[in-house]
Order: sequence, then structure tokens, then C-alpha cells
Amino acid sequence: MCYNNDITFAKLEETDIDLLYKWLNTDFVIEWYGKKNHSYDEIVNKYLPRIKGEEPTHSFIIEYKLKKIGYIQTYLIEDYPEYSQYVEINEKAAGLDLFIGEKEYIHVGLGKYIIKKFLKEYVFPITNAISCIMGPEPKNKIAIKAYEKSGFKYLKTIQVPDEDAPEYLMRIGFNEID
Repeated sequence: MCYNNDITFAKLEETDIDLLYKWLNTDFVIEWYGKKNHSYDEIVNKYLPRIKGEEPTHSFIIEYKLKKIGYIQTYLIEDYPEYSQYVEINEKAAGLDLFIGEKEYIHVGLGKYIIKKFLKEYVFPITNAISCIMGPEPKNKIAIKAYEKSGFKYLKTIQVPDEDAPEYLMRIGFNEID
């Protein structure tokens, strides 16, 4: 089944802060994204500068059949020098992170369609990168499988000092997306 026509992305707006607050404090999102409960002020302080264009991360809401179901973002790895020194990639690479915030939409096969469409329509056109990197935790086997189905391949495992778990870096090149 192809979900492409049902998946859209909307630029993150201030009116989405309440939704992000809800999602980032659900157990199934905390397990792999954020790793803790977040106060409302923490959410505002992190995402409002992105909404206002004061930070280089491009943030979007994932919509499925026009229902807001999750969050997705892209950025250039080089725009975050502290992180970039651990990734150590010698090419213009974008980063991609996402989560599904609505429980009824997790583990139903949407992931690869969301990722492929976002890569084609946003990541590569916005960043002009030649590759894209994702860094799930090695234990997050479901995410890794979805990223593999999207065309990502294992690159290396890194440990960023301020993160609890290592990152299982995966890469896809611009010319590898179908």
C-alpha cells in the first residue's frame, strides 16, 4: 500500500507548541526521542527559535490524511559544530530526526513513506546536501529497520558525550533515493 498521497508536511508554527508538549511527554516518544519529560517552557525555548528562523533547523509537523501525527526536522550537520565533530563526515550532509506522536500511527508501516517523501521534497532541496544522516540508538531496532527500508545504510556508531546512548549512524546519498 502506498501512503505517499496521504502524507504531507506543514511548517512548525507557534500554534503547534501545545501538541509538541503533549507528544514529547508521552512514554513511547520519551523512550527514543528526548529521553525525559519536558516542561512547557523547555519546549518553547527549544522550538520557538526554529519557528522564528533564528536557528538553522527546519522543523515540520507530519500529517497523515491531514491529521497531525508527528514531528520531523532537517538541518546541515556542519551547522552544529559540536555534533559535527563526532559525526566526522567529509561531505555536505544533512541530519534528519523524527517521531510519531500519535499512538495509533506507530508501528503501522508509515515510517519509510514519511522518510522517503521528506528526503525528496524537503531534506535535499532545502539543504543542498549530498547525503543525509540519521542516528537512532542501536537498541531501537524498529527505527533502524524503517530507515533501512527507506534506503539508509549503516555508517558507524558514535558516542556523543552529552547523550545517554550511542548513535547508530546511518547514511543515504542524494542519488540513492528512489
